[in-house]
Amino acid sequence: MRVIIGLGNPGMKYAGTRHNIGFDTVTALADKYNIKLKDKKFNGLIGEGFIEGEKVMLVQPQTFMNLSGECVGLIAGFYKLEPENIIVICDDINLDTGRLRIRAKGSAGGHNGLKNIIAHLGTEAFPRIRIGVGEKTEGWDLADYVLARFSKDDEPVMRDAIKNAVGAVETWISDDIGTAMNHYNINPNPKPKKEKASKASDTPQVTEASDTSKAAEAQDILQAAETKYTSEVTETPVVCHPEEGS
Repeated sequence: MRVIIGLGNPGMKYAGTRHNIGFDTVTALADKYNIKLKDKKFNGLIGEGFIEGEKVMLVQPQTFMNLSGECVGLIAGFYKLEPENIIVICDDINLDTGRLRIRAKGSAGGHNGLKNIIAHLGTEAFPRIRIGVGEKTEGWDLADYVLARFSKDDEPVMRDAIKNAVGAVETWISDDIGTAMNHYNINPNPKPKKEKASKASDTPQVTEASDTSKAAEAQDILQAAETKYTSEVTETPVVCHPEEGS
């Protein structure tokens, strides 16, 4: 069995926020494969079904971000899962909006949700998909930024990012994590690079150079995932503080 973990904070208050892109990806998988996220156990919201002919469990931990490992550890222990059969999907403010970074293993890179999972599993050797939500807007507090919703300009980019993350999970299941990395570690919205002006000019000039990486051709567009919760949340949301790396 493969287990797909999407990280986020539970409750309608946080649905659709940058920090919940992992939840949204799991919801998109559930919608596509008609898997109902209805079982509440192992400190998570869980649905079981089949993807690419293989049995899977979709999980949205309900512990808040920093304690995500409690849910993952309980599932791994109960089913005696090997770490390579668990994939974790989370946000990353160090990646351009919509960009995926897929790894077979690695450190937490400053992401507290991943850090807690590593602590509970006792290993870094599990696959993960980081989805870029862009750098914090100047003047914003980090918590306010990741707990805010995407701008209208970013919404279509993130719909494509969710679609690509769904494709990456499918490829991980049908092929392997290396193939998923080769196909989906792309940058759909490269930031322009600034180049120094030629010294021949008296006034310094700055020119914009586009990154040469190209996004993969989009397939059928998925509707934006909508997380569905009915319980009220009274706890303080947990915010991770990602750093460069992993």
